[in-house]
Amino acid sequence: MSTEAGRALQTGTITIEQVDAAVTYELRAQELREGRAAEIEEDDARYTLHLAARLDGGEIVGVVRFHPRDCPWVGAAEAPWQLRGMATDPRVRGHGAGRALVAEGLSRVAARGGDLVWCDARASAVGFYAKLGFTIVTDEYDLRPVGPHRGMVIELPIR
Repeated sequence: MSTEAGRALQTGTITIEQVDAAVTYELRAQELREGRAAEIEEDDARYTLHLAARLDGGEIVGVVRFHPRDCPWVGAAEAPWQLRGMATDPRVRGHGAGRALVAEGLSRVAARGGDLVWCDARASAVGFYAKLGFTIVTDEYDLRPVGPHRGMVIELPIR
């Protein structure tokens, strides 16, 4: 991304599209995986949903993954999905790319029959998810090797 990316995002257009898992790996490796492989189990499963945020239809500035998985904290959900692998380029954070990714993902999960989305939210991202309507459901825990996290959930459809 150019050094102008933050300014370009203020006037540019963010588009969200479904992509293959491999498209997410560069940003995921850069922002989340800290020297570990960018691939996550079940990345290529037919039911796994990968989304990318593109700036002006080109450069990828954010990625996220959703896949069906039982929630470890809420047993009443009939069709829970996990949000995982959420990353935005730090130069564009706060400009809406991450918010647009999650909103589109929640809409698509609901359209597929999902009734709950949960995530292991990094402690530094709890405020971001809370602003989107997620609720904290756990105390802080250490998710190695990354560090402190909180369990968060959001019921679908969003009311």
